[in-house]
Amino acid sequence: MLTTPTLDKLRALKLDALADAFCEQQRNPHVAALSFEERLGLLVDAQHLALHNKRIARAQREAKLRIHSASLAAIDAPEKRNLDRALLAQLGSGAYIREHLCVLITGATGTGKTFVACALGDQACTQGFRVLYLRLPRLLEELHLARADGTYPRLLARLLRTDLLILDDWGLGSLGEAQSRDLLEVLEDREGRRATVVASQLPVEHWHKWLADPTVADAILDRLVHRSYRLVLKGPSKRKDAKPITP
Repeated sequence: MLTTPTLDKLRALKLDALADAFCEQQRNPHVAALSFEERLGLLVDAQHLALHNKRIARAQREAKLRIHSASLAAIDAPEKRNLDRALLAQLGSGAYIREHLCVLITGATGTGKTFVACALGDQACTQGFRVLYLRLPRLLEELHLARADGTYPRLLARLLRTDLLILDDWGLGSLGEAQSRDLLEVLEDREGRRATVVASQLPVEHWHKWLADPTVADAILDRLVHRSYRLVLKGPSKRKDAKPITP
């Protein structure tokens, strides 16, 4: 059998992983002991795995996670950090995303909030969810510009298509009334339809005061707090360590 034309056709069909696996089978004398169905199954598995890995890599790029190395497996969870391993495992299942719930991560600077948030985002990417990481100041800036150039509805629609929206640096700096209302628009769209992770140095009990308009604050907290998991990180700042930041 002439294998070169077959390989050329496989690559033309963009089945490169299958073609590579086929070449590997040709070099492996032990493969001859396998049945046709077994060999075909191995080839299909190789192509399927390659496509799966490409989808994950694309999702991770589109998520724009701040810490690319973050993963649930890399989280250090000693008792002093106040990280519940059982809760982390539960969140790792992705059930909160399917149930459109929120995760509120709070703690002092350097305690690993961003790492945990990005780890949840990375896990969601591996599970096939669409993820987007944004610092809240950047999101508010984008919403302000979108109002000015007429793309506001389009931006809201793009955010709504995101299965998991990660909002970092929540509570950093002051918030105006217009910004509070923009934030409410985003969270109103997502309530009961999409999942949201919030990471903040500010304790949850201080969020109402931070939000400029009391009425809007009530509405925002109602959409975030009552259907959420909470992680309150403790311990000294990890930024004092010489090693890369981990929670």
